[in-house]
Amino acid sequence: MTVNVQAAFENDPPALDFVWPGFLAGTVGALVAPGGAGKSFWALEAAMAVAGGDAPGSDLLGLEPSRAGQVVYFAGEDPAPILDCRIHAIGRHLSDTARSAIAGRMTVEPVAGSSMSVTDRHTLHQLVERCSGARLVVLDTLSRMHRLDENSNGDMAAVVTCLERLALETGASVLFLHHVSKGSAREGATDHQGAARGASALVDNARWCGFVAPMTSEEAARLGEEPKGVPPIGEARRRHFVRFGVSKQNYGSAPPDRWYSRDGHGVLLPAALSASELTGRRKGAHRAQA
Repeated sequence: MTVNVQAAFENDPPALDFVWPGFLAGTVGALVAPGGAGKSFWALEAAMAVAGGDAPGSDLLGLEPSRAGQVVYFAGEDPAPILDCRIHAIGRHLSDTARSAIAGRMTVEPVAGSSMSVTDRHTLHQLVERCSGARLVVLDTLSRMHRLDENSNGDMAAVVTCLERLALETGASVLFLHHVSKGSAREGATDHQGAARGASALVDNARWCGFVAPMTSEEAARLGEEPKGVPPIGEARRRHFVRFGVSKQNYGSAPPDRWYSRDGHGVLLPAALSASELTGRRKGAHRAQA
């Protein structure tokens, strides 16, 4: 279908449909993080926010999805018992109304150990049929969903093209999860657009890219939980906090970073942090609030 340039000049453009702010329906996005940082919990909670819609308490992350919709979550790394544990842990923070709404619209399919490959024509056709009418499709993680060379820009562009077809034919946003490179993790640079492991085409061709970054030692020494006047987080507790942000957003301005704390089961919950007054650094303080 071609764009009618004259009509585009003369008529108001259609309203854009965002699954959540910045993530346009029918496009491909990425979420990158080091292993064990909490990206699967983030993705599960984001999926529940979309499935729950306006059901009170369903949006634990504060993503503010525009409306409710069907969600299909393909879990390529973890077996069903682990997924049951994670879903149960998240459910402890949800209201009965939210749990009911989410259960009615969300499907979680463990595919670990399967031969699923999004670049296989037959598999892609099955995915399109399976996800027809979905609002959001999650692939956790992308490396389990293809057999091509992760370091080849040509191969990874082909993978994203297949995901774009899935998004185009279903109308869903397709979110794939991916690891950051060892170098990025070692240098504490996991919040950069180029932090993703492998070929740059993966993130370059995605329209939205979020990250989950563990709290650094410097942040732990500087930041404390509100209200002000409390001691900084400190080294012993920093593993309980992660920072979420958007490193690439093609449509609109990226939102401010936000902090989450991890409960004993790994569930991410909003955390309000600011520069601890006990560090003596009151001015120009970094602040991120969910």
